[in-house]
Amino acid sequence: MHAMKELILGGARSGKSLFAERCAHDDEAVGRRVIYLATAEARDGEMQRRIVQHRERRPAHWATCEERLALAAKLRELAAPDTCILVDCLTLWLTNLLFAGRAAAQAEAGETVDCPLFLGETAALVATLPTLPGRILLVSNEVGWGVVPMHPVSRLFADEQGRLNQRVAAVCDQVNLVAAGLPLRLK
Repeated sequence: MHAMKELILGGARSGKSLFAERCAHDDEAVGRRVIYLATAEARDGEMQRRIVQHRERRPAHWATCEERLALAAKLRELAAPDTCILVDCLTLWLTNLLFAGRAAAQAEAGETVDCPLFLGETAALVATLPTLPGRILLVSNEVGWGVVPMHPVSRLFADEQGRLNQRVAAVCDQVNLVAAGLPLRLK
C-alpha cells in the first residue's frame, strides 16, 4: 500500500467530513485500518452535539484518538503503511493553537504574532506530512471566500487558516474541494 496525503477542503456544512469518511471507508475496503483523529474540544453544548453526530455516523470499530495541539507528533505515533488516519479537522486544531499559546492575545493587542507554540506546531505538521507512511486524510475549512472579519483575532484566524491550507496543499498528493456534498479534485 502506497503512502498518500489528501487535503479535503470545504465551507461550513459543505459535506467535507462526510466525503472524508467515505474515502476512509474505501481505504478500509482495501485492507487499511482506520483511525479517526479528532481535534475538537467540547467547550459548549453545540460542539458536544456535533461531536456526538460525528461519532454516531462513524463505524464503531474505527479507532478514535484525540489531539488538540501536538498533531504532528500524534500523526508520527499513529501512522503506518496499513493505516488510514482521518484528521477532522485542521480548522479546530488551528483555533486550539491560537488560543492555547499567545497568538490570539498578540493579535488582540495589535502585536505581531510571534507565538512559539503556534508557529512550531504548524511548521511541524507541514514538515511531518511528507514523511508519514499510510494514507492521511486532512479535513479543513476554506474560510477565504467570505467577508474579511472586523475583529483582529478573527482576521488572524482567517489569514492563518488560508496560509495553513496552502502549505498543507503543497505537500499533499491530492486536494479536493467539497461544495454541496460534491467533491471537485483540485490536485
